[in-house]
Amino acid sequence: MSETTAASIPPDVESADPSESEPGNPRLDRWINRTTLTLDLIALCTIWLTIVPLSAIHRVAGNPTFWYVGRIVISLIYGTDMAVRTYLSKRRFHYLTHHPVGVLAVVLPVIRLVFSLRLLKAMFKKGNTLHFLFVSVVLLLNLMVIVWGFERSAPDANITTIGIAMWWGCVTVFTVGYGDYYPITTAGRIAAVGIMLLGLTTAAVITAQIASSFMDQAQSRRNEASGPEDDSNEGRLRRIEEMLNQHFQPTDASSDQT
Repeated sequence: MSETTAASIPPDVESADPSESEPGNPRLDRWINRTTLTLDLIALCTIWLTIVPLSAIHRVAGNPTFWYVGRIVISLIYGTDMAVRTYLSKRRFHYLTHHPVGVLAVVLPVIRLVFSLRLLKAMFKKGNTLHFLFVSVVLLLNLMVIVWGFERSAPDANITTIGIAMWWGCVTVFTVGYGDYYPITTAGRIAAVGIMLLGLTTAAVITAQIASSFMDQAQSRRNEASGPEDDSNEGRLRRIEEMLNQHFQPTDASSDQT
């Protein structure tokens, strides 16, 4: 993007996700900024609805009609967003062919996991602990429902109700591991690994936040004990002069005794 074009676009209009935008298109940037977070949240909150293959819906879901309707509605939302983005782009066919993830997300629900992980990664980078915990809790609830969905109809399964799934998920994410309930299907075990990783990551983030808080408190107490420092030029010169006086004072005192 040239300097002239960059200067003509206000900072609040520039896309938060440059990979989804195109140079010099503030209309497209506005739309992306308005919809990206909402679409990522929809993807995060509906992982449980989209992760199950169509061939397994009748086996997993007691009322498959709800799953089909839900999937169609979500696909329409993502399809509308992609259609608007293509319409607002300057080179529509080029934009459509160079954003395959957005196109595939319309027809393949599992692709929307990319948006969920993108949201989790963004919250982790921003350093906002509350936002990160919110995303982690929603992801945990999704994994609990997924485990229950695959386990409820499996032979000899012990996670057969949503209540048991939530208890088992909490025990797993906090790394307690009582062993009273456990998944037996392959899909359930894969989701269990995801819960374990989520628990370890969340524990690490919380531990780092607590350690950082203690360090900030200790630094604040040290600053209060030492008193406020004058950062002006005169204050800096005064501190340098005091350091020089302390350095040369012993030498001057020994010279006077001689």
